[in-house]
Amino acid sequence: MKRIAGFTIAFLIAAGTSLPATPAPITTNTALPVAKGEYVFRQQAIFNQSGDDPSGARRDHHVAVSASVLGYGVTADLALFGVAPLAYKKLRMTAPGGARVTREDSGLGDIRAFARYTVYKRDMPGRTFRIAPFAGIEFPTGDDTATDALGRLPPPVRLGSRSWDPFGGLIVTWQTLDYQIDVQASYQANIEAGGFEFGDVARLDGSLQVRLWPGELGDDTSAFVYGVAELNLINQGKNRMSGVANPDSGGTALWGLLGLQYVTPRRIIEAGVQLPLMQDLNRTALQRDYIARGGFRLNF
Repeated sequence: MKRIAGFTIAFLIAAGTSLPATPAPITTNTALPVAKGEYVFRQQAIFNQSGDDPSGARRDHHVAVSASVLGYGVTADLALFGVAPLAYKKLRMTAPGGARVTREDSGLGDIRAFARYTVYKRDMPGRTFRIAPFAGIEFPTGDDTATDALGRLPPPVRLGSRSWDPFGGLIVTWQTLDYQIDVQASYQANIEAGGFEFGDVARLDGSLQVRLWPGELGDDTSAFVYGVAELNLINQGKNRMSGVANPDSGGTALWGLLGLQYVTPRRIIEAGVQLPLMQDLNRTALQRDYIARGGFRLNF
C-alpha cells in the first residue's frame, strides 16, 4: 500500500449532508462531512497489474485488494475512520538460472486509522466549500515473515511492513448541484523495521465529479449518475535495506482515472480504471500497467 509498485487505497468516504445526494472521489479523499452520530461504510475491490519490466527478469506483479472502510461522525466537524485491507499478491519472474518462479501470499494487510477535522466551511444555497486536515497511522498488522520454498518472500509480495507509519494531509472540497471538486495533498513517512524501510510517499490528488443524469433537477429527484475524472501525482523515495538505498526503487508517477458513479442519498455504486500517464521511476523499478476499481458506499 505504500509503494509506487504496489497499490493505494482511497480511504476517505463522502457522506455529505449539505446537498440532496453526494458524489465522491474514487481514488482520493473528500472534506465533506459525516453527520454526527452516523456511520459510513465503504467496500472497494482494487486490481493492480504491473508487467512493464526494464530489468529483463520478466517480472509480472498482480495485486488484488478488498478494502473495508468504516467511518463515524463524532461531531459535525470531526470524523474517525478505519481501513482494513485483505490482499492477494503474486509475483512471477525469471530466476537467475532461467526458470520461471512464482511467489505469492494472501491475508490481512496493514490497517489504517485516522481522524479528519473540518477547520473551515462555508455553506451557501446549492453549494459548499470545506477545508479539512487529516492525520493517522498505519499499523503493522500484515504479516511480513512468510516464506516459501525459495525463502522469505520479497517486499512486493509481503502483506505488511512491520513498521508504524504516520501519515497526514489536507483536503479542499468545492461542491455544487452540478459538480464537485476535491483536491488533496498528503505525505506518509515510512519507518524502518526489521532492517527494511519503504521510501516515504508524497501525493497530490485531484478529482472532478460531474452530474451526467438527470439533466434537470426536480423536487422528486433522488438518483444521479456522475462521471468522474481524477489525477494522482505520486512521488516515492527509494527503499532502504540496512540503511542502504536501493537504486532500483522509487520515483514519480502520474495517473489518470475515468469512472462512473450511481448516487442516491444513502448509497453510491462506483467503478473506474486508472492508467499511467507518466512513470519516471528509478532504473529498473517495475512499472504498472493499470488499476481497476469498483465498489459501493453506504451511510446509516
